[in-house]
Amino acid sequence: MRLKTLYQSTVPLLILLTHGAAHAQVFPIDAVARPDPIAMAIDKGDVTDPKLRTLYAKSKWRALWSKQSIAAFESALADRGRHGLDHLAFAGADATDASPAVADVARSRAAVSYAEALAGGRIDPASLHEVYTLPRPKTDVTDGLGVALATGKLTEWLESLAPQDAEYRSLSDAYLRFSQAAAAAGPTQPIAGGVIRVGTRDPRVAAIADQLTQSGYMAPYGSAAEPSLLTPSPTSALYTQALADALKRLQTDYGIAADGVVGPETLRVLNLGAGDRARALGVALERRRWLERTPPATRIDVNTAASQLRYYRDGTVVDERKVVVGEPGHETPALASPIFRLVANPTWTVPKSIQNGEMANVDDAYLQAHNMVLRDGWIVQQPGPDNALGLVKFDMANNQAIYLHDTSAPALFERSQRHLSHGCVRVEDALGFAQMLAEDEGVADAWQAAQATGEMTFVPLPRRIPVRLLYHNVYVGADGAIAFRTDPYGWNDPIAEQLGFAKSSARRAEAQAIDIGP
Repeated sequence: MRLKTLYQSTVPLLILLTHGAAHAQVFPIDAVARPDPIAMAIDKGDVTDPKLRTLYAKSKWRALWSKQSIAAFESALADRGRHGLDHLAFAGADATDASPAVADVARSRAAVSYAEALAGGRIDPASLHEVYTLPRPKTDVTDGLGVALATGKLTEWLESLAPQDAEYRSLSDAYLRFSQAAAAAGPTQPIAGGVIRVGTRDPRVAAIADQLTQSGYMAPYGSAAEPSLLTPSPTSALYTQALADALKRLQTDYGIAADGVVGPETLRVLNLGAGDRARALGVALERRRWLERTPPATRIDVNTAASQLRYYRDGTVVDERKVVVGEPGHETPALASPIFRLVANPTWTVPKSIQNGEMANVDDAYLQAHNMVLRDGWIVQQPGPDNALGLVKFDMANNQAIYLHDTSAPALFERSQRHLSHGCVRVEDALGFAQMLAEDEGVADAWQAAQATGEMTFVPLPRRIPVRLLYHNVYVGADGAIAFRTDPYGWNDPIAEQLGFAKSSARRAEAQAIDIGP
């Protein structure tokens, strides 16, 4: 009677007897008859991508996606804004119109594409830069996807691919915050009107102060910073000298006359809104994904966008100082290159590009005045405090003639905009930095003896110190806050556009050439 009732049910059922009638299990017939995606065969002709052919060959040409994996992938894509990838579509992720087998392949293609974007970036930096030698992550995402799907660990695997460090998380949080602010604000009301000078009361002052704070030129109201660096009360309408000083730093960074006066050119920069900052953060996240996940614990990182050097020793920042880097048109390239020796009292052999360019018409008097001689057709500047390389050169192993060095023009480090060289990196208090490296590497006595000679002398390092020349115009500062700087080389735009962002209205920094040094 029970069986009759079951068969008369409006829902077709199948009774599966296992281990006797007491353990009978009842399933809807559709659930049993419908094949599980994992058991579905894939037509080899539907898989043309070599990576996917390898993936499906390992599964013996069976479908890979279960309902749980599909849901996990959809959830991951819905959260891709954490990585600044929310302006991109990953075709095939929602292939609902295709046959189940074709949809399975399309979903795998989308998953590989998304995993590659997380693991190593959506864009190949070598396609953007003539020189790019920074180590890239090496991750076999195709094999990893197969394992993740087979073990039901897709969510965990995808989350493991992007950088896991604190800086990436901070940039990610900031990206979400500015993206949400931009969406909530809609079209922003630009700060308009006439000129504002110190001592003026103007209702626009609060908005100007807010922008200077967001850009890192002033400390937030109520923080522990020096009073002269503090943003005034949000209710204040007085344009103070502290605000003018902060504005001068912004003006210098953006190539505007640094007079502290709010005028039309300055207002254009101040009107960069949350959307502009989200765009810059999206680019910053992409650049971090290009980098190896475990950089050398002892290294020197030069941020060429911010003109800043950080020295890491056993994973800890032990020194931070200003640098002067290449001007637009003579950009310092993105490369990894170790320091292998210190050079005391270096000579400078003028590159032919400078000798035939800026120095094409110099005479003997000029050469004598600058302690230069002609040697086999090359202009060589002799050692001394007036040498363009200063009193120390940090020799680096690369084929680009790029290295760190001292300078005979230390006043340049006081500038906010320090993109002024012909490509090499001038280090603030380079002698002090060289002494620090020599002590850390156990060659302090040899270094001091080399300096005392007054002649060019080489001091090999017992081990090479890796140097990375990075371009990060948005980064986490020493105080833990997000710092926004200019895009002096204009390198952000092609990345942002390939990530799906609109064109930027931001100005580039426009430093002025000041000497002929490297």
